[in-house]
Amino acid sequence: MADDLDGQLVQFVQSVTDAMGLDLEVAVEPIADGTRIVIAGDGCDVFVRRRAAALDALQHVVNAAFRRKHPSRHIVVDCLDYRKGKDAEIQETAVLLAGRARETGEPQEMGPLNPYARRLVHLAIAAEPDVSSESSGDAFMKTVVITADDPGH
Repeated sequence: MADDLDGQLVQFVQSVTDAMGLDLEVAVEPIADGTRIVIAGDGCDVFVRRRAAALDALQHVVNAAFRRKHPSRHIVVDCLDYRKGKDAEIQETAVLLAGRARETGEPQEMGPLNPYARRLVHLAIAAEPDVSSESSGDAFMKTVVITADDPGH
């Protein structure tokens, strides 16, 4: 089943890149909590221009298309290791802000962030002692507020 789903993911993303007139290679690799789709080849940089808006859009479409077939797993679309670098940066920032929240007792905000980035922040904060996180806002892009569980201690 997983191999069949991986094949469907590759075929879907390949058809999108082909329709864009790009000659790219698409591969799938497992990650801890889901699947990572890796796009490679000349012209791949089109996905990381303008703060990776095209990569975000493609990831959103892939998740929407495969949500029912892949309900408990997360699907990440990456190109030129853009997500790997950004993911690490987001998580490091979350940990720094968690420390600041613990030290000052003041809530710290990150955002506005898309659902994928918010998920990374919440996972990073869940691993940190004495802090918690909550999304606020009512739009697609929301702010994550990081607070100390016991301010001043």
